[in-house]
Amino acid sequence: MRRVSCLTLALAVSGLAAAQGYQPDFNPALLKGPATGARNEVLVLGSPHLSQLPKSFDPAQLVLLQQRLAGWRPQAIAIEALSGMQCDFLRRFPARYADTITSYCRDTAAARATTGLDVPAATARIDQLLAAWPAAPTPAQRRQLAALFLAGGEGASAVVQWLRLPTSERQAGDGLDSALVGQITALAQRRDESILIAARLAAELGHERVYPMDDHTADSPDADPKGAGAALMKAWNNPASAQRKRASEALKAQLDSAEGVLAMYRAYNAPGVGKLTFEADFGAALEEPSPQQFGRDYVGYWETRNLRMASNIREVLGKQSGLRMLVVVGASHKGYLEAYLNQMHDVRIVDAMAPLR
Repeated sequence: MRRVSCLTLALAVSGLAAAQGYQPDFNPALLKGPATGARNEVLVLGSPHLSQLPKSFDPAQLVLLQQRLAGWRPQAIAIEALSGMQCDFLRRFPARYADTITSYCRDTAAARATTGLDVPAATARIDQLLAAWPAAPTPAQRRQLAALFLAGGEGASAVVQWLRLPTSERQAGDGLDSALVGQITALAQRRDESILIAARLAAELGHERVYPMDDHTADSPDADPKGAGAALMKAWNNPASAQRKRASEALKAQLDSAEGVLAMYRAYNAPGVGKLTFEADFGAALEEPSPQQFGRDYVGYWETRNLRMASNIREVLGKQSGLRMLVVVGASHKGYLEAYLNQMHDVRIVDAMAPLR
Protein backbone atom coordinates (compact mmCIF):
# COMPACT_ATOMS: atom_id res chain seq x y z
CA MET A 1 0.00 0.00 0.00
CA ARG A 2 2.83 2.34 0.86
CA ARG A 3 4.41 1.71 -2.55
CA VAL A 4 1.09 2.35 -4.29
CA SER A 5 0.69 5.65 -2.40
CA CYS A 6 4.18 6.73 -3.36
CA LEU A 7 3.52 5.84 -6.99
CA THR A 8 0.25 7.76 -6.96
CA LEU A 9 1.99 10.81 -5.49
CA ALA A 10 4.79 10.57 -8.03
CA LEU A 11 2.31 10.41 -10.90
CA ALA A 12 0.39 13.38 -9.51
CA VAL A 13 3.54 15.48 -9.22
CA SER A 14 4.63 14.45 -12.71
CA GLY A 15 1.23 15.36 -14.11
CA LEU A 16 1.31 18.76 -12.42
CA ALA A 17 4.74 19.50 -13.83
CA ALA A 18 3.61 18.47 -17.30
CA ALA A 19 0.53 20.67 -17.01
CA GLN A 20 2.58 23.68 -15.95
CA GLY A 21 4.96 23.20 -18.87
CA TYR A 22 2.28 22.48 -21.47
CA GLN A 23 2.41 24.54 -24.63
CA PRO A 24 -0.48 24.39 -27.10
CA ASP A 25 0.56 22.97 -30.46
CA PHE A 26 -1.93 25.21 -32.31
CA ASN A 27 -0.70 28.74 -33.04
CA PRO A 28 -3.06 30.84 -35.19
CA ALA A 29 -0.32 33.43 -35.76
CA LEU A 30 1.58 30.89 -37.87
CA LEU A 31 -1.43 30.04 -40.03
CA LYS A 32 -1.98 33.16 -42.11
CA GLY A 33 -4.31 33.32 -45.08
CA PRO A 34 -5.85 33.54 -47.55
CA ALA A 35 -3.19 32.61 -50.10
CA THR A 36 -4.65 34.99 -52.69
CA GLY A 37 -6.35 38.36 -52.59
CA ALA A 38 -5.62 41.64 -50.86
CA ARG A 39 -4.35 41.29 -47.30
CA ASN A 40 -5.72 42.90 -44.17
CA GLU A 41 -2.94 45.10 -42.83
CA VAL A 42 -3.05 46.91 -39.49
CA LEU A 43 -0.70 49.65 -38.36
CA VAL A 44 -1.07 50.42 -34.65
CA LEU A 45 0.13 53.95 -33.89
CA GLY A 46 0.92 54.32 -30.20
CA SER A 47 0.21 57.91 -29.18
CA PRO A 48 0.45 60.02 -26.07
CA HIS A 49 -2.91 61.42 -25.07
CA LEU A 50 -2.69 64.90 -26.57
CA SER A 51 -4.87 66.32 -23.80
CA GLN A 52 -2.05 65.54 -21.38
CA LEU A 53 0.69 67.35 -23.30
CA PRO A 54 1.82 70.80 -22.09
CA LYS A 55 -0.61 73.61 -22.85
CA SER A 56 2.09 75.18 -25.02
CA PHE A 57 1.79 72.29 -27.50
CA ASP A 58 0.57 73.56 -30.88
CA PRO A 59 -1.46 70.96 -32.84
CA ALA A 60 -0.09 72.49 -36.05
CA GLN A 61 3.17 70.71 -35.21
CA LEU A 62 1.47 67.40 -36.07
CA VAL A 63 1.95 68.21 -39.75
CA LEU A 64 4.93 65.91 -40.43
CA LEU A 65 3.28 63.03 -38.61
CA GLN A 66 0.11 63.55 -40.65
CA GLN A 67 2.11 63.57 -43.87
CA ARG A 68 3.82 60.29 -42.98
CA LEU A 69 0.53 58.61 -42.08
CA ALA A 70 -1.21 59.93 -45.19
CA GLY A 71 1.64 58.50 -47.26
CA TRP A 72 0.83 55.03 -45.94
CA ARG A 73 -2.68 55.51 -47.40
CA PRO A 74 -4.87 53.79 -44.80
CA GLN A 75 -8.30 52.82 -46.08
CA ALA A 76 -9.92 52.84 -42.63
CA ILE A 77 -8.99 54.46 -39.31
CA ALA A 78 -9.92 53.14 -35.86
CA ILE A 79 -9.80 55.26 -32.72
CA GLU A 80 -9.69 54.81 -28.97
CA ALA A 81 -13.26 55.89 -28.31
CA LEU A 82 -16.46 54.17 -27.28
CA SER A 83 -19.09 53.64 -29.93
CA GLY A 84 -22.46 55.22 -29.43
CA MET A 85 -23.99 51.78 -29.26
CA GLN A 86 -21.70 50.70 -26.43
CA CYS A 87 -22.54 53.86 -24.53
CA ASP A 88 -26.23 53.10 -25.08
CA PHE A 89 -25.61 49.68 -23.50
CA LEU A 90 -23.66 51.14 -20.58
CA ARG A 91 -26.44 53.62 -19.83
CA ARG A 92 -28.76 50.70 -19.12
CA PHE A 93 -26.54 49.70 -16.16
CA PRO A 94 -25.82 52.92 -14.28
CA ALA A 95 -25.13 51.14 -11.00
CA ARG A 96 -22.01 49.63 -12.54
CA TYR A 97 -21.06 52.11 -15.26
CA ALA A 98 -21.97 55.57 -13.92
CA ASP A 99 -18.34 56.78 -13.81
CA THR A 100 -17.58 55.28 -17.22
CA ILE A 101 -20.58 57.01 -18.78
CA THR A 102 -19.52 60.37 -17.33
CA SER A 103 -15.94 59.95 -18.53
CA TYR A 104 -16.34 58.40 -21.97
CA CYS A 105 -19.88 58.81 -23.34
CA ARG A 106 -21.14 61.87 -25.16
CA ASP A 107 -24.52 63.38 -24.31
CA THR A 108 -26.67 62.91 -27.41
CA ALA A 109 -29.79 64.69 -26.08
CA ALA A 110 -29.43 67.78 -28.28
CA ALA A 111 -28.93 65.75 -31.45
CA ARG A 112 -31.79 63.45 -30.50
CA ALA A 113 -34.10 66.43 -30.08
CA THR A 114 -33.08 67.80 -33.49
CA THR A 115 -33.15 64.53 -35.46
CA GLY A 116 -35.86 62.73 -33.50
CA LEU A 117 -33.64 59.65 -33.30
CA ASP A 118 -32.13 57.88 -30.32
CA VAL A 119 -28.72 56.18 -30.57
CA PRO A 120 -29.89 52.82 -32.01
CA ALA A 121 -32.21 54.47 -34.53
CA ALA A 122 -29.54 56.97 -35.59
CA THR A 123 -26.99 54.17 -35.94
CA ALA A 124 -29.35 52.16 -38.13
CA ARG A 125 -29.99 55.23 -40.30
CA ILE A 126 -26.23 55.89 -40.63
CA ASP A 127 -25.66 52.32 -41.82
CA GLN A 128 -28.53 52.64 -44.28
CA LEU A 129 -27.22 55.89 -45.73
CA LEU A 130 -23.60 54.74 -46.02
CA ALA A 131 -24.66 51.52 -47.76
CA ALA A 132 -25.99 53.63 -50.63
CA TRP A 133 -23.70 56.65 -50.22
CA PRO A 134 -23.05 58.48 -53.51
CA ALA A 135 -19.56 59.10 -54.84
CA ALA A 136 -20.17 62.84 -54.73
CA PRO A 137 -22.61 63.63 -51.90
CA THR A 138 -24.11 67.09 -51.68
CA PRO A 139 -23.30 69.43 -48.78
CA ALA A 140 -26.86 68.87 -47.53
CA GLN A 141 -26.25 65.13 -47.40
CA ARG A 142 -23.03 65.63 -45.45
CA ARG A 143 -24.73 67.94 -42.94
CA GLN A 144 -27.51 65.39 -42.49
CA LEU A 145 -24.98 62.60 -41.92
CA ALA A 146 -23.03 64.74 -39.46
CA ALA A 147 -26.23 65.32 -37.45
CA LEU A 148 -26.91 61.58 -37.45
CA PHE A 149 -23.39 60.82 -36.24
CA LEU A 150 -23.96 63.20 -33.32
CA ALA A 151 -27.28 61.54 -32.53
CA GLY A 152 -25.56 58.15 -32.73
CA GLY A 153 -22.86 59.19 -30.27
CA GLU A 154 -20.11 59.20 -32.93
CA GLY A 155 -18.63 62.66 -32.50
CA ALA A 156 -15.35 62.01 -34.30
CA SER A 157 -17.17 60.81 -37.40
CA ALA A 158 -19.37 63.91 -37.30
CA VAL A 159 -16.15 65.92 -37.42
CA VAL A 160 -15.02 63.92 -40.48
CA GLN A 161 -18.18 64.94 -42.33
CA TRP A 162 -17.83 68.54 -41.19
CA LEU A 163 -14.24 68.77 -42.41
CA ARG A 164 -15.19 67.28 -45.76
CA LEU A 165 -17.58 70.17 -46.36
CA PRO A 166 -16.25 73.21 -48.22
CA THR A 167 -15.64 75.99 -45.69
CA SER A 168 -18.54 77.98 -47.13
CA GLU A 169 -20.90 75.05 -46.45
CA ARG A 170 -19.99 74.60 -42.79
CA GLN A 171 -23.23 76.05 -41.53
CA ALA A 172 -26.52 75.07 -39.93
CA GLY A 173 -29.17 73.22 -41.89
CA ASP A 174 -30.29 69.72 -42.89
CA GLY A 175 -30.59 68.48 -39.32
CA LEU A 176 -27.76 70.59 -37.91
CA ASP A 177 -29.05 73.50 -35.85
CA SER A 178 -26.77 76.18 -34.43
CA ALA A 179 -26.26 74.25 -31.18
CA LEU A 180 -25.08 71.15 -33.04
CA VAL A 181 -22.82 73.26 -35.24
CA GLY A 182 -21.31 74.61 -32.04
CA GLN A 183 -20.75 71.04 -30.81
CA ILE A 184 -18.95 70.00 -33.98
CA THR A 185 -16.75 73.08 -34.23
CA ALA A 186 -15.72 72.66 -30.59
CA LEU A 187 -15.02 68.96 -31.14
CA ALA A 188 -12.91 69.71 -34.21
CA GLN A 189 -10.51 71.73 -32.02
CA ARG A 190 -10.41 69.30 -29.12
CA ARG A 191 -6.92 68.23 -28.01
CA ASP A 192 -7.56 64.58 -28.68
CA GLU A 193 -5.61 62.28 -30.99
CA SER A 194 -8.91 60.78 -32.20
CA ILE A 195 -9.77 64.21 -33.59
CA LEU A 196 -6.52 66.02 -34.37
CA ILE A 197 -4.88 62.97 -35.96
CA ALA A 198 -7.51 60.40 -36.89
CA ALA A 199 -10.56 62.46 -37.90
CA ARG A 200 -8.50 65.04 -39.77
CA LEU A 201 -6.56 62.36 -41.61
CA ALA A 202 -9.77 60.52 -42.47
CA ALA A 203 -11.21 63.70 -43.98
CA GLU A 204 -8.00 64.38 -45.91
CA LEU A 205 -8.01 60.87 -47.36
CA GLY A 206 -11.66 60.96 -48.36
CA HIS A 207 -13.06 58.62 -45.72
CA GLU A 208 -16.64 58.99 -44.55
CA ARG A 209 -16.05 58.03 -40.92
CA VAL A 210 -13.68 56.67 -38.29
CA TYR A 211 -14.30 53.49 -36.30
CA PRO A 212 -14.49 53.68 -32.48
CA MET A 213 -12.96 50.49 -31.11
CA ASP A 214 -12.41 51.14 -27.39
CA ASP A 215 -14.28 48.98 -24.88
CA HIS A 216 -15.14 49.64 -21.25
CA THR A 217 -17.58 46.82 -20.56
CA ALA A 218 -15.04 45.33 -18.12
CA ASP A 219 -15.26 48.45 -15.94
CA SER A 220 -16.70 48.11 -12.47
CA PRO A 221 -16.44 50.15 -9.26
CA ASP A 222 -13.51 49.23 -7.01
CA ALA A 223 -14.62 47.73 -3.71
CA ASP A 224 -11.71 49.53 -2.04
CA PRO A 225 -10.52 52.32 -4.36
CA LYS A 226 -8.19 53.82 -1.77
CA GLY A 227 -6.52 50.50 -1.04
CA ALA A 228 -6.24 49.59 -4.72
CA GLY A 229 -4.78 52.98 -5.57
CA ALA A 230 -2.17 52.78 -2.84
CA ALA A 231 -1.14 49.25 -3.81
CA LEU A 232 -0.76 50.11 -7.49
CA MET A 233 1.13 53.33 -6.82
CA LYS A 234 3.60 51.34 -4.72
CA ALA A 235 4.00 48.76 -7.49
CA TRP A 236 4.58 51.47 -10.09
CA ASN A 237 7.41 52.99 -8.07
CA ASN A 238 10.11 51.02 -9.90
CA PRO A 239 13.16 51.63 -12.14
CA ALA A 240 11.28 50.96 -15.37
CA SER A 241 8.67 53.60 -14.46
CA ALA A 242 11.44 56.08 -13.69
CA GLN A 243 13.03 55.35 -17.06
CA ARG A 244 9.73 55.95 -18.86
CA LYS A 245 9.20 59.21 -17.01
CA ARG A 246 12.66 60.52 -17.90
CA ALA A 247 12.16 59.65 -21.55
CA SER A 248 8.71 61.29 -21.59
CA GLU A 249 10.01 64.53 -20.08
CA ALA A 250 12.84 64.68 -22.61
CA LEU A 251 10.39 64.22 -25.49
CA LYS A 252 8.02 66.90 -24.15
CA ALA A 253 10.89 69.37 -24.16
CA GLN A 254 11.08 69.30 -27.97
CA LEU A 255 7.43 69.66 -28.95
CA ASP A 256 7.86 73.19 -30.28
CA SER A 257 8.67 71.85 -33.75
CA ALA A 258 7.11 69.39 -36.18
CA GLU A 259 10.39 67.46 -36.19
CA GLY A 260 10.24 67.14 -32.41
CA VAL A 261 6.67 65.84 -32.52
CA LEU A 262 7.61 63.28 -35.16
CA ALA A 263 10.57 62.22 -33.01
CA MET A 264 8.15 61.71 -30.10
CA TYR A 265 6.01 59.37 -32.18
CA ARG A 266 9.05 57.46 -33.34
CA ALA A 267 10.06 57.00 -29.71
CA TYR A 268 6.59 55.85 -28.65
CA ASN A 269 6.50 53.27 -31.45
CA ALA A 270 10.09 52.03 -31.30
CA PRO A 271 11.01 48.38 -30.64
CA GLY A 272 11.23 47.53 -26.95
CA VAL A 273 8.68 50.07 -25.77
CA GLY A 274 6.01 47.43 -25.17
CA LYS A 275 8.31 45.41 -22.92
CA LEU A 276 9.34 48.50 -20.96
CA THR A 277 5.68 49.43 -20.53
CA PHE A 278 4.97 45.97 -19.15
CA GLU A 279 7.87 46.13 -16.71
CA ALA A 280 6.87 49.58 -15.49
CA ASP A 281 3.14 49.01 -15.26
CA PHE A 282 1.37 45.70 -15.78
CA GLY A 283 4.21 43.36 -14.89
CA ALA A 284 4.83 45.29 -11.70
CA ALA A 285 1.12 45.23 -10.86
CA LEU A 286 0.97 41.50 -11.48
CA GLU A 287 3.51 40.93 -8.71
CA GLU A 288 2.22 43.40 -6.11
CA PRO A 289 1.71 41.48 -2.85
CA SER A 290 -1.55 42.84 -1.34
CA PRO A 291 -3.81 40.15 0.18
CA GLN A 292 -6.68 41.53 -1.93
CA GLN A 293 -4.64 40.95 -5.12
CA PHE A 294 -5.41 44.42 -6.42
CA GLY A 295 -2.70 44.17 -9.07
CA ARG A 296 -3.98 40.92 -10.51
CA ASP A 297 -7.49 42.39 -10.73
CA TYR A 298 -6.09 45.41 -12.55
CA VAL A 299 -4.16 43.26 -15.04
CA GLY A 300 -7.24 41.13 -15.63
CA TYR A 301 -9.24 44.25 -16.45
CA TRP A 302 -6.48 45.55 -18.73
CA GLU A 303 -6.17 42.32 -20.70
CA THR A 304 -9.94 42.02 -21.05
CA ARG A 305 -10.23 45.57 -22.34
CA ASN A 306 -7.49 45.07 -24.91
CA LEU A 307 -8.91 41.75 -26.09
CA ARG A 308 -12.27 43.41 -26.68
CA MET A 309 -10.61 46.32 -28.45
CA ALA A 310 -8.81 43.84 -30.71
CA SER A 311 -12.09 42.07 -31.46
CA ASN A 312 -13.73 45.37 -32.42
CA ILE A 313 -10.90 46.05 -34.86
CA ARG A 314 -11.17 42.53 -36.25
CA GLU A 315 -14.91 42.98 -36.75
CA VAL A 316 -14.33 45.94 -39.06
CA LEU A 317 -11.74 43.97 -41.03
CA GLY A 318 -14.17 41.07 -41.33
CA LYS A 319 -16.80 43.26 -42.93
CA GLN A 320 -14.40 44.91 -45.42
CA SER A 321 -11.72 42.37 -46.23
CA GLY A 322 -8.45 43.53 -47.77
CA LEU A 323 -8.26 46.73 -45.74
CA ARG A 324 -5.23 48.74 -44.80
CA MET A 325 -6.24 50.00 -41.36
CA LEU A 326 -4.61 52.58 -39.10
CA VAL A 327 -5.35 52.27 -35.38
CA VAL A 328 -4.67 55.42 -33.32
CA VAL A 329 -4.47 54.43 -29.66
CA GLY A 330 -2.84 55.30 -26.36
CA ALA A 331 0.73 54.00 -26.41
CA SER A 332 0.27 51.54 -23.53
CA HIS A 333 -2.26 49.61 -25.63
CA LYS A 334 -0.01 49.24 -28.67
CA GLY A 335 1.95 46.14 -27.65
CA TYR A 336 -1.15 44.30 -26.51
CA LEU A 337 -3.18 45.12 -29.61
CA GLU A 338 -0.36 44.09 -31.93
CA ALA A 339 0.11 40.81 -30.06
CA TYR A 340 -3.59 39.96 -29.97
CA LEU A 341 -4.30 40.98 -33.56
CA ASN A 342 -1.27 39.05 -34.78
CA GLN A 343 -3.01 35.87 -33.59
CA MET A 344 -5.70 36.41 -36.23
CA HIS A 345 -5.39 34.34 -39.40
CA ASP A 346 -6.31 37.21 -41.72
CA VAL A 347 -4.41 40.10 -40.11
CA ARG A 348 -0.87 41.25 -40.85
CA ILE A 349 0.73 43.74 -38.48
CA VAL A 350 2.67 46.57 -40.10
CA ASP A 351 5.70 48.08 -38.38
CA ALA A 352 4.69 51.64 -37.47
CA MET A 353 8.31 52.74 -37.73
CA ALA A 354 8.28 52.21 -41.51
CA PRO A 355 6.06 55.22 -42.38
CA LEU A 356 7.46 57.28 -39.49
CA ARG A 357 11.04 57.21 -40.77
